Amino acid sequence: MKSSRCLAASLLALVAAVSAAQAQTGSVIAIRAGHLFDSKSGKLLDNQIVLVKDDKIAAAGPADAVQVPAGAQVIDLSKSTVLPGLIDGHTHVFGFGLDGIKPGGPPFASPVNDTREYRTLLALANAQKDLRAGFTTLRDLMSHGGGYADVDIKKAINRGYFQGPRMQVSTMGLVATGEGILGSPEVNLPRNYQTVDGPWAARQAVREQIHYGADWIKFHSTADYEFEADGALNSDPTFTKEEVLAIVDEAHRHGKKAACHAFGGEGLRNCVEAGADTIEHAIELDEATVAQIKKKGIYLELTAYHYSLSDYTARDTKSTGGKYSLEALREKSGRLAISNGVKISFGSGVGPFPHGTQAAEFAYLVKFGMTASQAIQAATSVAAEMMGWQDRVGSIEKGKFADIIAVSGDPLKDITELERVKFVMKGGQVIRDDSK
Repeated sequence: MKSSRCLAASLLALVAAVSAAQAQTGSVIAIRAGHLFDSKSGKLLDNQIVLVKDDKIAAAGPADAVQVPAGAQVIDLSKSTVLPGLIDGHTHVFGFGLDGIKPGGPPFASPVNDTREYRTLLALANAQKDLRAGFTTLRDLMSHGGGYADVDIKKAINRGYFQGPRMQVSTMGLVATGEGILGSPEVNLPRNYQTVDGPWAARQAVREQIHYGADWIKFHSTADYEFEADGALNSDPTFTKEEVLAIVDEAHRHGKKAACHAFGGEGLRNCVEAGADTIEHAIELDEATVAQIKKKGIYLELTAYHYSLSDYTARDTKSTGGKYSLEALREKSGRLAISNGVKISFGSGVGPFPHGTQAAEFAYLVKFGMTASQAIQAATSVAAEMMGWQDRVGSIEKGKFADIIAVSGDPLKDITELERVKFVMKGGQVIRDDSK
């Protein structure tokens, strides 16, 4: 009896050991990378192996140093360039505008004719388009009438109900009275933003948004713009300096970060002085403001491609006779920021233009003076630091999420290769594979 019990125990132990070994090797994926972009050094490494266990990177290194376990699933990208999943730090998964779905354009949802439920479904679809284009992480800035539904999209993705990118969200966003109001005063239409006036009202709104799930507090420090006769950009400031200080301080008090939309002038200077964590757009920059942004370690997101589109160029041509434009001013100030070493984090502003096409931004970063390597780092290691997720994403290293993409050619020679992503993996799950 004793010997049979010992035999049974031994058999159980053997079965457990075999099962454990099968579980360990069965979930391992080995990626053979012909070239691998090291986002820390900014260089391409040849003939690399990346081992993926569950949703994390288990090992990464030269093929002669990393052993592929027996039984591992092998993904052959030996003819491709492998990179960390890309990060877009300025997206709008909720379309905005009142025109419904524009023929040939992105799926804009109407806050008048479409329900919030429908708009939320479109927003999820937009996030999935970004993921398939290689952007495995997004920072979404304002839900544009979607309320707190961006928090729900993030939750649903994180809980595995839907495929989608990792997300940080900023919910409704903050504006001052006079901005974002639709229609005449006789008509009560949905608001795209949360309106606040005064420092204490601003603090209350920040607390409320954080309570309901905001990772970032996004606010508009300037409103519309126009060019003066001499070409100067007049960008109307919204919040007072005291209000901006209150918004940024209250966000920081609760361990959150603040993103400031500002084109230039007083509104931009207020955000820099208050120590906002990121500045969005900053179309008009001078040497003094650039120096302050750099000194305070503020990240700048240029959204350059956005301002080359006809929505802006046609308007500027009509209003200035073709003499001045946001596109030209963006290039001038973008070159100034890059040449002075400001921390540039990749942010496309995608939403007014179709999701999944924002990799066009890379060519503008290179045009403005970045090397191709720096442009890719802006969308990997630098953007990860901006989001505070440098321990999770932004590079292909042991212990980080297995967020990995691949392209056919060499993006250091042709940055537009990133507009033609062939392979996407997020958290160890293959989202698409067109590499064959």
